Amino acid sequence: MIRVENLSYSFPEKDLYQNISFHIEEGQHAALIGSNGSGKTTLIDMIIHEDEYLYTGKIRKKESLKTGYVAQYVVHDRELLSNVYDYLAQDFREMLKEQEAICLEMETATDFDEIMERYQESLDAFAAVDGENYETNIHKQLKLAGLSQIEEVPVSRISGGEFKLMQIIRQMMRFPDLLIMDEPDVFLDFDNLSGLCNLIRSYPKTILVITHNRFLLNNCFDKILHLEDKDIQEFDGSYMDYQLALLSRKVEMQEGAARDQKEIQRQQKVVERIRKEATYIDNSAKGRQLKARVSLLERLKEKAIKEPFVEVREPEIHLWMGSDPVQNGKITVEDYSLSFGETLLEHVSFEIGPGEKVALVGPNGTGKTTLLHDIYEMLQESSASEEEEKNEHTGRVGYLSQIYSNLYDESETLYQIFEKLGLENRAETEAYLNKYCFPSEMADQRLSELSGGEKNMIQLAILGRMNTEILLLDEPSSHLDLYAQEALEGAIREYPGTILMVSHDFYTIVNCVDYVLYVEDRQIRRMSGRAFRKMIYKRHFSSRYTEFEKEKKELEQKIQSYLRMKDYEKAKEGCRKLAVLIDGAPDR
Repeated sequence: MIRVENLSYSFPEKDLYQNISFHIEEGQHAALIGSNGSGKTTLIDMIIHEDEYLYTGKIRKKESLKTGYVAQYVVHDRELLSNVYDYLAQDFREMLKEQEAICLEMETATDFDEIMERYQESLDAFAAVDGENYETNIHKQLKLAGLSQIEEVPVSRISGGEFKLMQIIRQMMRFPDLLIMDEPDVFLDFDNLSGLCNLIRSYPKTILVITHNRFLLNNCFDKILHLEDKDIQEFDGSYMDYQLALLSRKVEMQEGAARDQKEIQRQQKVVERIRKEATYIDNSAKGRQLKARVSLLERLKEKAIKEPFVEVREPEIHLWMGSDPVQNGKITVEDYSLSFGETLLEHVSFEIGPGEKVALVGPNGTGKTTLLHDIYEMLQESSASEEEEKNEHTGRVGYLSQIYSNLYDESETLYQIFEKLGLENRAETEAYLNKYCFPSEMADQRLSELSGGEKNMIQLAILGRMNTEILLLDEPSSHLDLYAQEALEGAIREYPGTILMVSHDFYTIVNCVDYVLYVEDRQIRRMSGRAFRKMIYKRHFSSRYTEFEKEKKELEQKIQSYLRMKDYEKAKEGCRKLAVLIDGAPDR
């Protein structure tokens, strides 16, 4: 379907790829993963629009390849008057109208061969998208996505997540040979995410998806393309198989490195002994022996260097720089209501105690982001009045928003942003950015030039420079790569203050929060993390899958523990057990 050979490409300020090669076979469902800023979106754009880029190497595609594309950001058209079913049927009805128009032309046509050729082309195009069954197919796709209940609902009234799924269904019903999607999971609630998973798994043709979503990765793909540090690694198999392969390779490398280190130390002693002998004895044979030993030692040291992909650097995210204990981190909401044409929340009240970590969870379009922003405004007003009384700036509340321009000037460079936050010189700024995996040269980049994941990472880096007592985080893991997601979870757990975050990421929620505030029927109810986990598993997983996930995580933790203890035999045995477990993994 696609074959990329020795592809190299650079921006003026950055090299993206150096002689990368990979291929995607017909019918494969491939996930493209990698660190933020590694060039994933650029790579898929090159595949779609190769003529618009100056690169070396080759991008070979199947002849007459029909490509579909779903962008990372889809603007919800609130002006559409049609309902969901009619919106999805639009392409097919236009094709039928075209056929009717050609038939009318036939009545007065003089060049009958030409018009019959056009008619046949129209019939072929209709058949290629299974046009005869389009009505049935729309019902099937909506059911698969869990959206049957909105068939007759006007498009203007559905949620943003539902609209995103509609775009995906619309592309799939055009039956492209290759369907490319750029982070289609972003901002989807868990029900819609499950619907997306069903759509991907059922699509009979080739798919290439950029995603950092662990739920999708674990359930949807049979090929992994891992882009990292200007190189790419391809793996034919599931993401769980890929993780196992990386973990097994890590065990091998660490065991080999331990052996190499012992041998390096032994050879070092031999070199030192020969060097001493050569110093006191004028002997050419000793000189040659010393040179050979030094050469062997250099080769051993070179061999001990870590390989890429096995252990990609994790950013150092810290959301707290203060030393004083948190004094006041309470959040109180009383009798809150929210309406946008229709009532979304009604007479909501809750209290979050100091130091608690809480996730605000619920379906798309239920007012969670607006509620979070209103809490931020309320806390800002409260902080301002406290500062006025005390005549000091407390910097009490931090806010991570999905709308960056509301908080920051996107025309500013990263150096200018962090200069205002107290970093005294360029060296300090570069050192701080390095902790968040930004190379030094990026200090001169403007915020507007960064990818979505990089912008989220910069917001986290900004929060790390603030001495806050409360953090309000709107989808903090969105767009972040897998390594950053894990680092963020650690930072949330270690933060001593209060956190309220809107999130649809199942793993971030279950790994970080004390409890969940669940939005349902215009109300918010408190739910323990355990109860939330059980609800999600009950709705979307078999009981066997739940047990499988638990066993898999426990085994992975044991293997990592054995590695820390340098017990490589037990680590290898753990990998063998993990391979057996993954081979018998149940379907969702």
